Amino acid sequence: MKKYSRIFNYLKQYRTEIVLYFICIILSIVFSVVSLGMLAPFFDLIFMGDNVGMVPKADSPLTAYIRGLLILWVGDLNPKGALAFICIIIISSILLKNLFLYLSFTILNPIKNRIVNTLRSELYNKMLGLPIGYFTEKRKGDLISRITNDVSEVEVSMVGALEGWIRDPLTIIINFAVLFYISPQLTLAILVCIPLVGFILGRISRSLKKQSNAAAVKLGESLSVLDETLNGLRVIKAFNIETLLKGRFNKINDELLYARNKISRRRDLASPMSEFLGVLVFVGILWFGGQLVLGKQLALSPSMFLAYLAMFYNIINPVKTLSTSFSNMQKGSSAIVRIEEILKTKVMVDDNPNGKQLLAFNSHIEFRDASFAYDDTVILNKINLVIGKGKTVALVGSSGAGKSTLADLVPRFHDVTSGEVLIDGINIKDYSLHAVRSLMSIVTQEPILFNDTIANNIALGCQDATPEAIIHAAKIANAHDFIIKKEGGYNSNIGDRGTKLSGGERQRLTIARAVLKNPPILILDEATSSLDTESERLVQDAINNLMVDRTSIVIAHRLSTVRHADEILVLKKGEIAERGTHDQLLAINGIYRKLVEMQEVR
Repeated sequence: MKKYSRIFNYLKQYRTEIVLYFICIILSIVFSVVSLGMLAPFFDLIFMGDNVGMVPKADSPLTAYIRGLLILWVGDLNPKGALAFICIIIISSILLKNLFLYLSFTILNPIKNRIVNTLRSELYNKMLGLPIGYFTEKRKGDLISRITNDVSEVEVSMVGALEGWIRDPLTIIINFAVLFYISPQLTLAILVCIPLVGFILGRISRSLKKQSNAAAVKLGESLSVLDETLNGLRVIKAFNIETLLKGRFNKINDELLYARNKISRRRDLASPMSEFLGVLVFVGILWFGGQLVLGKQLALSPSMFLAYLAMFYNIINPVKTLSTSFSNMQKGSSAIVRIEEILKTKVMVDDNPNGKQLLAFNSHIEFRDASFAYDDTVILNKINLVIGKGKTVALVGSSGAGKSTLADLVPRFHDVTSGEVLIDGINIKDYSLHAVRSLMSIVTQEPILFNDTIANNIALGCQDATPEAIIHAAKIANAHDFIIKKEGGYNSNIGDRGTKLSGGERQRLTIARAVLKNPPILILDEATSSLDTESERLVQDAINNLMVDRTSIVIAHRLSTVRHADEILVLKKGEIAERGTHDQLLAINGIYRKLVEMQEVR
């Protein structure tokens, strides 16, 4: 049950509601038993007629007492009047049973919905809190599958079965208690059969978890292929690889179909099998008990034996539902394990909510023997660097040299594995994450935009920005002219990931967003490398406007864009190979000069 501990922890928050649910369920079961118990006097009335007042010696003291009460209530009523009275009691009992059953649903259903809502929110919040490196190792489709399909599976298979976990065992226990009182001999015979029934149903459900996990993995793979297809349609069509992608997707889809069919066959077998086994036990009791009653070997009247059989049959449906719930739980346990894998993932970048506030950037950023390793692979090795306020530092070097990782240490997308990163002489771990990141803006090579209006994308980090401030930021970013030409102006929707805009327009919106935030620290990660010449000029002008009076860390492949930086660092295999101004590095006649000459030749 340990794997279900998260669900049970959620339930602890609703102790009062669960107690009320228990009360309603117990009352519902009690009134159900009363309605079935009235079958005994009904059969007596039908079979004995005017001799209904006679109490058979075979009855237990309790049933004899109940009969006595009925005789007292009915009084001098004729058999037809007694029949009407019994019918009224049965109707009243069924009405109260269903009333309390309805009340139990109104109590439990909001709890189930809140549990699923909490689980989905926790999973989403955890994903937001995980480091950037975590997502480079995971398929996006698999992560989407966990927050959609797996949560839905938990909702249907586990949370949806909550009422069965409580109601069905209580129904079985209470009915068995009444049956045991009526006839211990028959009830013990039934209990002997229960382990055999449980063993058979357990064998059916045992493999569901493994099969469900295989299905979940295949669904994640199919979503990943779908995501790659939607993002790469131009390349797919240009290289005529539609057939290749169809084959890949259909192969995964067929494997998913096979896994789900196996799950369905196993799961759907549980309910009819439990019903068949229940009826088998029922017929066995009918034969065994009938022989005892006919042979006068059982201290039970025929009418009470029929009521006993009715109560036992009333247990078959809860047993069937419970076995189905157990099968669903086995199926859902695979989903909860996949969800727990994310929720229990260690957050490598720990927030410090009680950390110092960083209201302003006053002095410098310092890397002091800063090293970073990922999975025992050293990415950065003992970096020492001081970036003064208002200065621009450029990071250059070949791909994989560690440029982006070095820049990512400043907003704490990663934390150093040794050494320190300091802002104004204080380790950034001593500040809260929000305080550190509130002083920074980042413009990446690939513009990150959302399916919303132009204005809302610019105001993403400043929700209270005025229209005037948004327009001002757009003008600084050289974006105002193309925005006002759109049919909706600043209220134009830019589509998924900004697909309704050109590359240069998307990049200028991200720069406008950075301008509006007005941060003292700016990180530019190859912001112009994917643009054409005209767009690059417009974006570079916008970047130059943005960098005025700001501390900037610039990652660039096009060295012409960083020749005026205050210091240029040439990284090689995670270490600073060369450093200095543009002219100083050219004079060294080393790596930087070779990079410049290679680009000039082009």
